Amino acid sequence: MRDVVDADELLRRILRGRRRAASEERAWREREQSLAATDPEAAREAGDRARAYEAVLRVLEEIVSPGAEPEQADGVKQVT
Repeated sequence: MRDVVDADELLRRILRGRRRAASEERAWREREQSLAATDPEAAREAGDRARAYEAVLRVLEEIVSPGAEPEQADGVKQVT
């Protein structure tokens, strides 16, 4: 990253990354659920990928909103 960017552009990039991480996490969670009964190994791998995107999402959320409570998806309480 050699271009100098201002704070607004940096925030836009972080928010775009956060949206992408949330989308990927949802997609891998759905894949995990759909494979659970038919292919446990693939479901486990999908779960691992979903957790990796969840970690990225949490880091980006902490950058944007330091100290804020983690967002809850579909009424599911995040357990830490």
